[in-house]
Amino acid sequence: MNMEIGIDSFASAMYGSNSLSSVDAMEQLLDRITFADEVGLDVFGIGEHHKKEFLDAATAVILAAAAARTMRIRLSSAVTVLSAADPIRVYQNFATLDLISKGRAELVVGRGSSIEAYPLFGFDLNDYDALFKEKLELLLMIRDQEFVTWSGKFRPSLDNQPVYPRSMQEKLPVWLGVGGTPESFARAGTLGLPLMVAVIGGETHRFRPLVDLYREAGRRAGFTQGQLKVGLHSPRYVAETSEQAISDYYPGYAELWTKLGKERGWAPVTRIQFDTLVAPKGVLVVGSPEQVAKKLVQHSEALGGIDRFTFQMDNAGLSHQQLMSSIKMIGTKVIPLIKSMASK
Repeated sequence: MNMEIGIDSFASAMYGSNSLSSVDAMEQLLDRITFADEVGLDVFGIGEHHKKEFLDAATAVILAAAAARTMRIRLSSAVTVLSAADPIRVYQNFATLDLISKGRAELVVGRGSSIEAYPLFGFDLNDYDALFKEKLELLLMIRDQEFVTWSGKFRPSLDNQPVYPRSMQEKLPVWLGVGGTPESFARAGTLGLPLMVAVIGGETHRFRPLVDLYREAGRRAGFTQGQLKVGLHSPRYVAETSEQAISDYYPGYAELWTKLGKERGWAPVTRIQFDTLVAPKGVLVVGSPEQVAKKLVQHSEALGGIDRFTFQMDNAGLSHQQLMSSIKMIGTKVIPLIKSMASK
């Protein structure tokens, strides 16, 4: 089992009730990416939002700044809201990042669970799926060939038009970010794209039928199991002990998800719900290094093998110091523990 471990961030400017200046929050984020590289994490992803509390609207710019500070870690979006973007500019931005980072750029593309990008850039939510399908087709065409001839509904056609610059990697890696719709899993398999599954609630093993659907769709389309990578993104946090991890994580988690619940019609978070989510089958991976490593291996087994796990940590009111400490434990304790379990 060769499992990559990384972190996804939404570039939060808020730590609990204490807000930072945008300058300080960005500087601390870049320090965390640099530190993640130093302690041996495999990937760092930056999301895309267009809200006051997040600083990740220009994902590729943040990643380019990180590329200049790092040596080894792969740099990814998490996710790029492709439906509300121009695929040409998306490719150009990440091809440029690939050149700056010397071949470490990746893309995770999706439709976005937050919808503020659609009215901001003049797109109709009624076209939610059609926009993504068309733009994904164009992005992959641009990635795979220098000269592009293409026509569609949502942007002007292209007639043997070249797109520059080209990425350093022969094929810029494009992952498909999905939530819980069977169509999205099947689409990723049919296209042979690596799959990044966002699981933010419930029990991870319930996604096994959808992951199996992805792998079967890929097999039918002629792709090998080695090409059909699966990643898992979910809320996670590591501290010295389980008690400390829960004490650090729960207050901010409850505050955030209760706030989101008011916006989306969910019930307020309770401690009983939280305890269920941190139980062995629950989605939250919060605990000591030993507990976290064990749970990640269990999640991988439950889904038939996972190639990449990414921690979402900066959405629970944790301080920069707490996040840095957790990153250190992921690199120095969790990753070696997972490798040790895999070798047995």
